[in-house]
Amino acid sequence: MWEVRGYPPTFSELLQWVCDIAVPTMEQHYQHISTEVFSSTDHRIVVISRWHGQPPDAPQPPADLVARSAHAWDFTPVDR
Repeated sequence: MWEVRGYPPTFSELLQWVCDIAVPTMEQHYQHISTEVFSSTDHRIVVISRWHGQPPDAPQPPADLVARSAHAWDFTPVDR
């Protein structure tokens, strides 16, 4: 899971960067399974992706579009 918060005036540019640059870059990796992108009304974007093995680092967004640096968390599926 990867999350970033954008500035209100440039939020649409940040979302476009995520959809046009970051996600396609991730999808080209041979261990990639799937990716979903979510946005919120408080100008956050969350990317949830599934991988075979350890995922590579996500691309860093342009600094002038983010209100706070991106954060990433790795999760492992739990058999229940």
